Amino acid sequence: MDKISFNLSLFSYLMASLAYFVYLAYRRPLVSTLAGWTVAFGLVCQTVTIGIRSSQTGHGPYTTSFEVALFLSWLMVVVYFLTEWKYKIKDLGAFVIPLVFIVLLYSVFLSKETALLPESSEVRFWLTMHQTLSIMGYAAFSIAFAAGIMYLIQEHQVKSKKLGIMYFRMPSLEVLDDLNFKVIMVGFPLFTLGFMTGSIQNTEMTQPFFSWDLMRTLPLVVTWLIYCLVFFGRMTVGLRGKKAAQGAILGFITVIGTYFLHIL
Repeated sequence: MDKISFNLSLFSYLMASLAYFVYLAYRRPLVSTLAGWTVAFGLVCQTVTIGIRSSQTGHGPYTTSFEVALFLSWLMVVVYFLTEWKYKIKDLGAFVIPLVFIVLLYSVFLSKETALLPESSEVRFWLTMHQTLSIMGYAAFSIAFAAGIMYLIQEHQVKSKKLGIMYFRMPSLEVLDDLNFKVIMVGFPLFTLGFMTGSIQNTEMTQPFFSWDLMRTLPLVVTWLIYCLVFFGRMTVGLRGKKAAQGAILGFITVIGTYFLHIL
């Protein structure tokens, strides 16, 4: 059953990605509606997959690389729906859902073996908090990444005075800039708390507060610093527009790099 629901969700996200691209080019409302319902169906199927997996393992989807990819892609869809409901930016689906599909497709090649949680209830608690908060932050950052890409496309067309078909398919620069900041305003504190609870988890395991494995920790610190600059830069020196979009894109690239380093 879990394999069927997983495959259905993967196929749904693929079809929805194609539909959103068609909508972006031809602006057919019916296509947008079908794409939205297809994503919703994929989300339901993926929720079933996560539920079955959790019942089999006895814990949430956050202990193995496969579970993290599964949970991250699920949260990305949830955050996307919340964002689309708030901002009514249907074009966002053409940039977010393909990313969801790629993350879920990548999970196909990961080991499906289960992992045991630590025996200590304190360690299990902090592990759960660390993974959940971090993945929630990553999901928010994925929306900021998509908004950043859209902003740079729109901004390039405006400055070049060559308004192509994409210009009339996207929200204004002001809306995209506001969306970029709003999701980072949510994602950065979550990511920071995830970072801190991971350090607390180390102390519960009688390890140093910061486990300085340079190859794994340094990219994580760099990621935090990038989003910290975007987050506080907006509030203190008015960092916005192109620089904020570039920061969101660079930050998410380091998120991906950090993720791969942690699963190796």
